[in-house]
Amino acid sequence: MAGAGGRPPVATPDQPGYRGTVSDQAVRKPAGDSPHPADAESYPGQKFGLPEEGPRSVAGVGRRLGALIIDWVACLAIAVAIFHSGRDSQLATYAFFGAETWLLTALTGYTLGKRLLGIRVARVDGVPVGLGMGLLRTVLLLLVVPPLVLDKDLRGLHDRAARTIVIRN
Repeated sequence: MAGAGGRPPVATPDQPGYRGTVSDQAVRKPAGDSPHPADAESYPGQKFGLPEEGPRSVAGVGRRLGALIIDWVACLAIAVAIFHSGRDSQLATYAFFGAETWLLTALTGYTLGKRLLGIRVARVDGVPVGLGMGLLRTVLLLLVVPPLVLDKDLRGLHDRAARTIVIRN
């Protein structure tokens, strides 16, 4: 039976077999359960219902930086192989990096570096990243500053704008 917009009806937590999505799995504690209100969200990803560590937990900054370096070096190698150095290879590296990041993230959630380091990009609402949000995320990533502005869930401005989060496999 389809709900609004042709989608199946949304299951609720009281139904058997309920699994939810990243956004549905937020940990909800009864009021007054924690002695310190600041402890309500004590680790990155808790408000999205992600585990503190292990698979599906928020990826650390080190893994993300490592994946970025792997992706950049791979694109640099391709650009140098094609253009043999100089300004053309610098611009080509930037273009190849943008294209690789956009298309692979949008279609699979992985780039080469993310795949090698066991992390991926996921939408917080559980749907695939898609070309539109992947493009938005990539453009903001290429501006350099937005990824450096992190929130308590280790999401940069580019992730918040695209409603994504980087998690471990």
